[in-house]
Amino acid sequence: MNSSGQPLANNTPLCYSISSPPYKYKLTVASAYFPMIFGTLGLTSNLIAFVVLLKSFRRTHNGSRSSFLIFLGGLVVTDFMGLLVTSSIVMTFHVTHFNWRKLDPDCHFCNFMGMSMVFYGLCPLLLSATMALERFIGINRPFSRSTSAPKSRTVSMVLMVWSTAGCIALLPLTGVGSYHMQMPGSWCFLNISSKGNDMAFSLLFSLVGLTCIAVSFLLNTVSVVTLIRVCCGQDRLQRRRDHEIEMMVQLILIMVIASICWCPLLVFIAKTVLSGGPLQIRFLLLWIRFATWNQILDPWVYILFRRAVLKRIYPRFDWSRGSVMTLYPSIGNTVRRFTRSSLGGTVGSDETGETGKSDVTATLKQQLPSP
Repeated sequence: MNSSGQPLANNTPLCYSISSPPYKYKLTVASAYFPMIFGTLGLTSNLIAFVVLLKSFRRTHNGSRSSFLIFLGGLVVTDFMGLLVTSSIVMTFHVTHFNWRKLDPDCHFCNFMGMSMVFYGLCPLLLSATMALERFIGINRPFSRSTSAPKSRTVSMVLMVWSTAGCIALLPLTGVGSYHMQMPGSWCFLNISSKGNDMAFSLLFSLVGLTCIAVSFLLNTVSVVTLIRVCCGQDRLQRRRDHEIEMMVQLILIMVIASICWCPLLVFIAKTVLSGGPLQIRFLLLWIRFATWNQILDPWVYILFRRAVLKRIYPRFDWSRGSVMTLYPSIGNTVRRFTRSSLGGTVGSDETGETGKSDVTATLKQQLPSP
């Protein structure tokens, strides 16, 4: 394997200047079957999730729910296309053992795969942060949202996220960073280096991803606290809050999965670049495979964590009564006391007024003579 930092020759294309195929390595069963098994599993999962979301979108009449489903649909399409493009290239390599230098002497194919890895890697993180922002505004500032055309606005936001990720992925073609062949010769990715523009692009990729995760965590935390304040309201508003809780549960799970799958790779890239040490190939391969799990696990959040599925799993629960808080009065009372003491009693005063009215009504009924 040629792994020196200097070009092999004056006519060596840039993507092969650091490591150039063919490599002298022995393919293992794991390296050959990993992209096939997980690629097939991920594509199938995303197809099922897309059908589920399409049926849910046709049945829903709630504006915020429709917007959330559009975001989820954009995430499913992104994950599906990312797995389709990258897995197809890797699986083709393991089946045919083609020579990249002969097939792609000008690095066009390698640059395309590198851009795909960056684009389809950043899109889920950016979409997750955008969904957290949309839910934050919808829950905490509901009157600041424009309700005239929420669907078209949501589609525009998804397209904006795709455009942002695309612009970042195209930066190496302008000279900011570069895409290079990676071991074991089946894929291309950004050049993780502490030198020049490669360092800038590596840090940009890492920091954008970590920032999206941090923003998602912050906004989702505030949204959850707000939902806790209002989850014990009147039954006539409980149906809408059930949808809000369902969306927040799905969004939190998406954030947790993205954090677990992507943080190791993003931290590894930043640490390698800032330390100036040599790139550890085995850790890069390990964290890349970790990140692949994000595209496989995401669709199961939409498939499994829905009220329709939970009704079938727990049929003994009286789901028609409302949310979990109405199913468990003790939990509702605890949350009421918490919100009264820690959040200024705004919700508590409203509930006290309603309780007082109920007591007065009950007293009058008792005093009236029975017919």
